[in-house]
Amino acid sequence: MRHQLFSIDTALITPRCVVRRFREHDGKAFYKLLDHNRDYLLDHFPYLMAEAGRTRKGSEVFVRECIAEWLLQQRYAMGVWSNDTTELIGFVQVFNLDWAVPSGELGYFIDKDLIRQGIMTEVLARVVRFAFLQLELEKLIVKTLIDNYASQRLVRRVGFSREGDLRGEYRLPSGTLVDLMRFGFARETYGE
Repeated sequence: MRHQLFSIDTALITPRCVVRRFREHDGKAFYKLLDHNRDYLLDHFPYLMAEAGRTRKGSEVFVRECIAEWLLQQRYAMGVWSNDTTELIGFVQVFNLDWAVPSGELGYFIDKDLIRQGIMTEVLARVVRFAFLQLELEKLIVKTLIDNYASQRLVRRVGFSREGDLRGEYRLPSGTLVDLMRFGFARETYGE
């Protein structure tokens, strides 16, 4: 355990959102978000739909696992809550942590009705700051489907650079193997 991480922020503020660690009983709101975005998420986040998207109870179990993994410093999963409506509108996580480097991977999505409004840009910028300055990570990576141009533009806006392609790296629920594009962001290039 890294004792310096005992007092990190559990809520991050952006102009339009509060990005915060999940709390007990957030599963109902998380299920509603997953259900509303089911078609998109089945292709892009099938593991999430398998774990949390099947039932309300499954969503609550997932949320509580996220809380436990936060405390164990294994994954930092957060809900994105709208300042205007106080509803859960997105999800972001720093996962696949390798404390030997230290590095981590970012995963994220926002409600389909809020895409291309700049909300996820401000959320990711704030989460990157959190990862570098509070978690003290040296490197962040993002993997996107090779044809997910919106996500690729988003991570470039936040400061990530393309590092390469991963051939046949991801299997869609249909069984088709597809390529991923890998982006990286090193703390040494991060300018507050």
